Amino acid sequence: MSNNPVDAEAIRMFRHEVRNQLSGIHLALEALQREAPENAEDFNFCLETIFNSAEKINDLLKDLG
Repeated sequence: MSNNPVDAEAIRMFRHEVRNQLSGIHLALEALQREAPENAEDFNFCLETIFNSAEKINDLLKDLG
């Protein structure tokens, strides 16, 4: 592990870029949920898993700064 202090601006930019990508993931998931067949339990399970993982990433970003 390095003894260099972490650049606050670099962290801010990183958080911003990751959040932008998460927004795209959320929008795509919402579109897929609307298009999913009614009895697609496995499909919906996968969508929920992706959504939950994206939310956890977002929470980690909140904790970062």
